[in-house]
Parts: sequence; structure tokens; C-alpha cells
Amino acid sequence: GGHATLNEGQEVEFEVGEGQKGPCAKNVVPL
Repeated sequence: GGHATLNEGQEVEFEVGEGQKGPCAKNVVPL
């Protein structure tokens, strides 16, 4: 997997999925 760097104050939409260490964001989409 990877990660995205978002601008300060950027709103995003995402789904919560299950990661190895608990809930994690997936399908993150900047609005």
C-alpha cells in the first residue's frame, strides 16, 4: 500500500476498512 500527502485543510472522503492494527482508511478521495 501507499499513502497520499494532502494539503492542509483538505477534505477527503474515505471508507473505513480493517487493517492489521485496527480500523484504517481506504479508498481515500480528495473532495
